[in-house]
Amino acid sequence: MKNITVLGSTGSIGVSALDVIDKNPGRFRVVALAAGKNIQLLQKQIEKFRPQIVAVNDVQCASKLRNKIPVKIKTRIVSHEEGLKEVSAFAGADIVLSAISGAAGLIPTLAAIDAGKDIALANKETMVMAGDIVTKKAREKGVQIIPVDSEHSAIFQCLQGQKRENVKKIILTASGGPFLNYKIRELKKVTLRQALKHPRWKMGRKITVDSASLMNKGLEVIEAKWLFNLEMKKIDVLIHPQSIVHSMVEFIDGSLLAQMGIPDMRTPIAYALTYPERININLPILDLVKTRNLEFYKPDTRKFPCLRLAYEAGVCGGTMPAVLNAANEIAVEAFLKEIINFVDFPGIIDKVLSRHNSIKDPSLEDILKADEWARARTKEMIERIAS
Repeated sequence: MKNITVLGSTGSIGVSALDVIDKNPGRFRVVALAAGKNIQLLQKQIEKFRPQIVAVNDVQCASKLRNKIPVKIKTRIVSHEEGLKEVSAFAGADIVLSAISGAAGLIPTLAAIDAGKDIALANKETMVMAGDIVTKKAREKGVQIIPVDSEHSAIFQCLQGQKRENVKKIILTASGGPFLNYKIRELKKVTLRQALKHPRWKMGRKITVDSASLMNKGLEVIEAKWLFNLEMKKIDVLIHPQSIVHSMVEFIDGSLLAQMGIPDMRTPIAYALTYPERININLPILDLVKTRNLEFYKPDTRKFPCLRLAYEAGVCGGTMPAVLNAANEIAVEAFLKEIINFVDFPGIIDKVLSRHNSIKDPSLEDILKADEWARARTKEMIERIAS
């Protein structure tokens, strides 16, 4: 029996994780949850799983939640950053699933590592912003970081039992998103509704937009750099529209190992929670006969320059990846509010990056300051576009 904390329990990853946990009651117990403002769903999760402690965004949400939960349920409700840290470091947990969206996931993940908890990592921004700090802290605390993103889980699985010096490169696959076959001029007219219609995966709004721009893949490249201790030049991206091959590892002898499966996040979630074991989660089996063709293409960074910007930020290092992530988060937020157009992303992010003086070997404080600076600069640019 593993005791699980789920950070981001009302998001798409959190909901999928709780589905895996619910279907394996003899394997898992939920001891702590954290979520944002979806109190209605969180209430249902509390009533179903009876966690010992739950964190929400603010005092008002916490008060509403306390009033909704039946008196017989003794779950303690906490709020704000301190409450989130308390949940992240909760002593009763064996493993913490870090699935809070965006930069907000960094501090809770570090709190869990400080408490000596193994991490099932579904928050790529943690590694993008502070990969060096996070990996050093994990080594210091003897903590395992097991990736949950389907691509990084695939690489993690392919590397089991392999010597790292035999790895020539890794290849992250990308579906290409809803605009794979669009021409550059056609992207100028795409709508929010079109961007949110992913052809393969059902995800949250922010990550779905990131997938449409290929920024998500760029962030994953930087994450892979830290997860697998590789130089950026050893990390490639291939467009694979079928989303069956989740990623690959190429070895120095020419061998290529790939992890394949249906596009369902419950598979990598279950693997991360049970590693090094596997369990039957009763999902459909990949039928290669029905799948038929598997296609692979080089990404077009002229059409999707966000991927190029992410590579450049990853090579620069220091605080530049944190600035990239912050600028992108604000730009996506503006697009979701229909303030800017889809094609505005790369130009805005590029301008913010060009104005930043990256700090080499940054402290956590340096990273958080760079994040704050980038958000302010991006908002200023967006306001000028909107006016």
